[in-house]
Amino acid sequence: MRIVFKTDYMQDIRPWKDGYQLSLYMILLAIVIAAPWLLDTFYLGELTNVLIWAIAGMGLMVLTGHTGQASLGHAAFLAFGCYANVILLEAGVPFVIAFPLAGVITGLIGATVAIPALRLHGIYLAIFTLALSILVDDIIVLTEPWTGGVGGKYIAGIDLFGLTIDRWGTPMLFYWLVLAVTVIVTLGYINLLRSPLGRSFIAVRDSEVSAQAMGVDIARTKTISFGLSCMVTGWAGAFMGLFAGAFNNETFSVVISIELLMMIVIGGLGSIHGAFFGAIVIGFLPQFLSIAKEYVGAVFGGSTVAIPGLEFGIFGMILIAFILLEPMGIYGRWLKIRTFFELFPFYRKDMFKRQKSYLKTERLR
Repeated sequence: MRIVFKTDYMQDIRPWKDGYQLSLYMILLAIVIAAPWLLDTFYLGELTNVLIWAIAGMGLMVLTGHTGQASLGHAAFLAFGCYANVILLEAGVPFVIAFPLAGVITGLIGATVAIPALRLHGIYLAIFTLALSILVDDIIVLTEPWTGGVGGKYIAGIDLFGLTIDRWGTPMLFYWLVLAVTVIVTLGYINLLRSPLGRSFIAVRDSEVSAQAMGVDIARTKTISFGLSCMVTGWAGAFMGLFAGAFNNETFSVVISIELLMMIVIGGLGSIHGAFFGAIVIGFLPQFLSIAKEYVGAVFGGSTVAIPGLEFGIFGMILIAFILLEPMGIYGRWLKIRTFFELFPFYRKDMFKRQKSYLKTERLR
């Protein structure tokens, strides 16, 4: 059992619990930096894809996990970020300017969209964002002079500080670029949660009435949350475009929005770790199913023909299993296991019992 004695205020607000936890994060960072020398090109590409999904997951986590606003339309903001980045690059804007600007543009669009959605809650907000995701498909087709319509766009690579970075030609450099942005977004997210704004997000999530009684501006908080969420999601969309190389209006479908939401639920709502755990599941599940299918075919002599809907069917079963057996997700399960060993033999199951009672003012929402 390890007990941390806090002796000053800085120990209470710093991002890591103690030096031991910080050392674990540093070891993990060293491993992922060295990944290009430890993995072959195929698995390095898969790890890059996981990091991109983690960025998108953190974007949605800001809105859904920490502000409590359900969204089924974040594929639309992935598309906004992707197309904004490519259009700026085609206009001759350097990547070091185009990439951040694509996220800012997407964030401004998200904040604008949030204005009419401020009075919506729960399923109504989810339906609104779902409709937005469907609408963006038509917008991309109608704005063919900028987006390429159904023909889509193609981007070979980018120039950054004299280096040509391409997902296929220089996978190592592309991986490190994605990793650098992932680390920056993660550190920014951690500091956001420690700030008054981040605490306002959590207050709105837990109870809008109580948050308003404490002086939190609900409309302003939701708008900023939408904007920040869409900005981070826009950066993930820009990387998805660079990772794919070619994309059109069908690339960012409603299915991507549903996958994003399921990803953070499986990973663990309300935690940054949950975005990464969910990204690992959604990133490696297709490859795992492909390898498993070939293995079963080789052992039992069956066919290795692709089964339509297999991936989504298994993903759905995993989601149902977590909702029924572990609503706190993968990170919640890990937290319980870690706490069990830290507090043994004083651990009790009721420590993580879910709150099932509501304020009377919240029951009609």
